[in-house]
Amino acid sequence: MDAAPAPDAGPSAAHDPKPEAKARRATIGDVAERAQVSKSAVSFVFNGRSGVSEAARARILEAARELDWRPDSRARALSRSRAQALGLVVRREPELLSTDPFFPQFVAGVESGLSGLGYALVLQVVDGEETERAAYHQFARESRVDGVFLTDLRADDERPAQLDGLGLPYVLVGPVPPVDGRPRPIGVDDEAGVRRAVRHLYALGHRSIAHVAGAPGYVHSDLRRRAWEREMVELGLEPDLVVVADFSGASGARATHELLDLPRPPSAIVYGNDLMAIAGISVATERGIRVPHDLSVVGFDDVPLAAFVVPPLTTVRQEVIEWGRACARTLIALVEGREPEEVRLPPVEFVVRGSTAAARHRPGAAAGR
Repeated sequence: MDAAPAPDAGPSAAHDPKPEAKARRATIGDVAERAQVSKSAVSFVFNGRSGVSEAARARILEAARELDWRPDSRARALSRSRAQALGLVVRREPELLSTDPFFPQFVAGVESGLSGLGYALVLQVVDGEETERAAYHQFARESRVDGVFLTDLRADDERPAQLDGLGLPYVLVGPVPPVDGRPRPIGVDDEAGVRRAVRHLYALGHRSIAHVAGAPGYVHSDLRRRAWEREMVELGLEPDLVVVADFSGASGARATHELLDLPRPPSAIVYGNDLMAIAGISVATERGIRVPHDLSVVGFDDVPLAAFVVPPLTTVRQEVIEWGRACARTLIALVEGREPEEVRLPPVEFVVRGSTAAARHRPGAAAGR
């Protein structure tokens, strides 16, 4: 509902003949006057609160743009006793982080979710468990952030309990289903994507389908491996061809060599992420193995490069940028003491490209199953 128009805020700079008045900065009152709403309505819009109609919201944003006005983040932080910042601590080796396309996309989504709401993102890269724990303590001790994003969820993750003890709000960023005893993570159904990949390969006649898994102990890599195993068992296939890697291109290459060196190598490989799958295609090509004629390859994530490698990579797509936006909106709501809106991310999508094809020796009796 539109709030009542604000009282006249006085002559605007455009109508004041005094030179010094023309140079003054616009105020929230100027925005309210131009948008024909109250100052509280302007405050509601720029604090992400409800109670303002879409028409009034549009007028407010247009007035703020025309007057080149934005909230004073420092004043807002002081008035709320908040830092107006959210934290993301990434525990990865710098070499691995620099080659992983997930985090740049996720950070871009978070930043777009924070845009216009007066919050900043504080990113810290650490190289171990102790430095990660210290980073959260520093965040809380120095009041540097109002809440944090927890990514790379682990099976025995102690970070939620640590953050509860520090009094820092957080959101869990990871695949569903939720981890027992913790808040529901914000994420998508990784399992559905992997199962779809295995079924796709099975329909193409593949019966020897291997899996290159990501680093053990992480919820998403363990879930993807279990999904591959379950689908293989349901299709009557042996889930015995698995190599554990760490999501890096180098580990994906090493795992591919290991599988292709077997006396009976697989006819298809499902990788835990696109980076390892792209490395696997390179290894196969170097060994004179044609993809997809001799070996079908499936990745996971649909990174920007996936459509442009040769051959283009069949993969599972996640909307990572929208994922980041949803996490940002949820964490801001928790920080501000509001009930977060229900998050509904687009489901994973299986994208078929040129890296998969029919098995060369299609079993006749089993092909129709």
